[in-house]
Amino acid sequence: MLKGKSILVVVPARGGSKGVKLKNIRTINGVPLVALVGHVVKELPYVDRAVVSTDHPEIAAIARGSGLDVPFMRPENLSGDIVDDGSVLHHALVECERIDNRRYDVVVMLQPTSPFRKPKHVTAAVEKLITGRYDAVWTVSETDSKAHPLKQLVIRKDILDFYEPAGANIIARQQLTPVYHKNGVAYVMNRDCILTTKNIKGERTSFVVIDEFMVNIDTELDFKLAEFILQQKDHPKRD
Repeated sequence: MLKGKSILVVVPARGGSKGVKLKNIRTINGVPLVALVGHVVKELPYVDRAVVSTDHPEIAAIARGSGLDVPFMRPENLSGDIVDDGSVLHHALVECERIDNRRYDVVVMLQPTSPFRKPKHVTAAVEKLITGRYDAVWTVSETDSKAHPLKQLVIRKDILDFYEPAGANIIARQQLTPVYHKNGVAYVMNRDCILTTKNIKGERTSFVVIDEFMVNIDTELDFKLAEFILQQKDHPKRD
């Protein structure tokens, strides 16, 4: 528990990823992605329960080996390509409360695809949710100005145009208001947000900005980038 709130960690790790086959058990620095989450959870003493939601027996076995529990297998209707996180978390929360015969106040989603995640990142998000009484808190990273929405272009009938008309007035990056993107490190929601709306974003959603470089694994190139970063002597170690 943390500040009187019971904490449930849910690790979504289905077996049917399309971009990289069985992505969640591919290794970074010799450790499967789902096992890396288990290593982080071991450094979070306030977590009451940490489970993996998966439909794949090999993922389940590796998860258990890292200290995570797999008290249920994810049903087929929640294992397809287009399934929202809220529905997966709703199922996991309901199942865990039924199996454990207890209530969980806070749900923390830790996706295996963020291998540079640190315990302090998760803790900062959980603490902010509880102390600020938010519905949800996400970790985010500032987006490089080159990918700013006002710099994006679209093609309409062989004509190039700005995605947002206001982009035509941008001369220098100093004119741009910073924007942020989800980095996949941690999503924290209160119980009602998941049970009532089945959504990871509530009406009052706050944030934790992570300034360190994060990789969110989705492609083979992402794996190569993560391995390259880890090989750098000045890459910060987990703390």
